[in-house]
This record gives sequence, C-alpha cells and structure tokens, in this order.
Amino acid sequence: MKKITLAAALLMSASAAFAQSATEKTGVNSALGVAPSTEDFVMQASASDMFEIESSKLAVQMSEDEATKKFAQQMITDHEKTSAELKELISSGKVKATPATALPDEMKEDLDELAKLKGAEFTEEYHDAQVDAHEEAVDLFTRYSKEGENADLKAWAAKTLPALEHHYKMAQDMDKD
Repeated sequence: MKKITLAAALLMSASAAFAQSATEKTGVNSALGVAPSTEDFVMQASASDMFEIESSKLAVQMSEDEATKKFAQQMITDHEKTSAELKELISSGKVKATPATALPDEMKEDLDELAKLKGAEFTEEYHDAQVDAHEEAVDLFTRYSKEGENADLKAWAAKTLPALEHHYKMAQDMDKD
C-alpha cells in the first residue's frame, strides 16, 4: 500500500509541475499575470538570453545597417552578462533550477529562418524578432520580480528588468525605421 501511495504522490506532483509548465508555455500565466515557477523562469530566461545572443551574432555578421550592428553588439554583451549572472545564482546554490542547454524548437526555427535572409530583409526580420523577444522577456521578468518564489532570483529579475525594458524600447525604435 505504501508503494502505491508514494507512486501516486509522485505522479500527482509530476502532473502539477507539468500543468504549471503547460500554463506558462501556452501563455495562460502571462495573460493572467501569474508568476512562472522558478524552474520555468530559469528555463525561459536562459533560452531567451541564448536567442538574443545567437540572433545578434547573426546581425553583427549579416546586417548592412550600422545602427543595427551596434544594437546587436550591445545585445550580445548585455545578454552574455545576464547569462553569467544567472549561472552564478545557480552554481552558488541560491537557485535550484536547470537553465536551458539548447534553444527550444520554436526559437531554433526562428533563428534558422533568420539565417536564411539577406540585406534589408534580414535587418527587418531581426528588428521584429528583437521586439518580440524583448516584449516576452519584459513580461517574464516583470511577473517573476513581483511574485516569484525564490527571493534571490526575484531580486535578480527586478535588477535586470530595467535593462530589458530599455532593450525593448530600443528595439521598438529601430523597428519604426
């Protein structure tokens, strides 16, 4: 009987974790303004950083627009810094979660599509991708900084948020041109 009860408890906790991740993945948490779990936040924040870095490396190489290249270089520098800070929180034991080790399929597909473009078409799509990515990052960091469950990660999200908001505004301004 004990084995069945333990198995049922593990199954229920796994189901609850999956349900929370599913609501985060589908955008339900965002629509309701609900903070993601620590695991979801770390996974999404680290994946977002990876996408920003990789798409911006492409922009440095492929964009013909100097303002875009300058913005892209800033994104690489800033997002490498936030990636390192997040890894430090995890390695110090202050945060118990696993960062993304590869881009999620949707982000990988977006990056692959971006890499196929050239010239002005590339720059336009890069600008659009930056607006979208930073809008999502601002939402994610805002929700976690307000109601996240890990105090150290919550403080880091709050500290990082103004830079992400600035990136978002810069991306919007570039996208208007």
